[in-house]
Amino acid sequence: MTGDAVAPPPEWFDQGVPWHYGDPLAEQRALAAGRAVVDLRHYSVISVSGPDRLGWLHDLTTAHLRELAAGSSRLALILDPNGRVQYELHLIDDGATTWLITPDATGLVAYLDSMRFLLRVEVADRTADLAVLGVTGIDVVPVEARIAVWHVPPEFAGTGSTDAGSDRGGDAGKYVPDRPGVFPAAEVIVARSAVAQLLSGADRAGTWAWAALRVAAGVPRIGVDTDDRTLPNEVGWVGPAVHLDKGCYRGQEAVARTHNMGRPPRRLTKLLLADGDELPATGAELYLDGRRVGRMGTVVVHHEEGPIALALIRSRIAPDAALETESGAASQEPVVVVA
Repeated sequence: MTGDAVAPPPEWFDQGVPWHYGDPLAEQRALAAGRAVVDLRHYSVISVSGPDRLGWLHDLTTAHLRELAAGSSRLALILDPNGRVQYELHLIDDGATTWLITPDATGLVAYLDSMRFLLRVEVADRTADLAVLGVTGIDVVPVEARIAVWHVPPEFAGTGSTDAGSDRGGDAGKYVPDRPGVFPAAEVIVARSAVAQLLSGADRAGTWAWAALRVAAGVPRIGVDTDDRTLPNEVGWVGPAVHLDKGCYRGQEAVARTHNMGRPPRRLTKLLLADGDELPATGAELYLDGRRVGRMGTVVVHHEEGPIALALIRSRIAPDAALETESGAASQEPVVVVA
């Protein structure tokens, strides 16, 4: 880290990169205005090459990828057999290679290799020589430095919706009819050797700023706003990441059953927290009338909204119910709506 970079506290989920550079609220404003770059070098970059790559990834993930056009981005998930989210993949195809960006690639390359069988695909972990920068204004990273660019789904950016089909339970619009904000972000793959120079040539923002803008828009992050029981239906990933009639993939039956016949057991909500000296921790419990009703996800101070968070709570809890954290009261601004 550079001399003015502030390292994150031990409990922060993004380790090894700057938390902020001395003025986290100003950094949020610069990032929101499209002027700043975020160091995401701790993310993993994986390449998938070979003529069978898109059909293979189509069958392994929740996204419709078979005819993905060169230069296009997708958010895709890998689920376990019970429909629970295992991996969050930020995917770009450049016509020859499919690039995967993920916050946590633990075990991912080994899993992908185990599923190749006789198909013409090659999987490689490129994290040692490639890195990721986060931006909301793509022009702050020079064109010649960009290897590939992943854009968030249009639902997150406020520019439209992903073509995700429908099923007997309707289309994806029933989950997040009104997102609480926008997060027009992109993740840029660059040479790891060029990161220091690229950061020195632009305004910089830490992962605090990146998380604050994401939370304000109600966008979940795997492993922080999810746990090992999370279904895509619970956090608003049906639509942006899950295609409803693409055919079978691992975990598809559980996602379809929840969509068509039931309600997700929990739902993602944004919380407006009481001002105080101490914020609740990620993973802390949420209560209603003394009963445990959910868990905290990302918790951050936003430059306009103050202390905010994402949380997973029981789906039957009323959207206007005032909740309690270990540090005080929390009011809801629902992200996922459960009928």
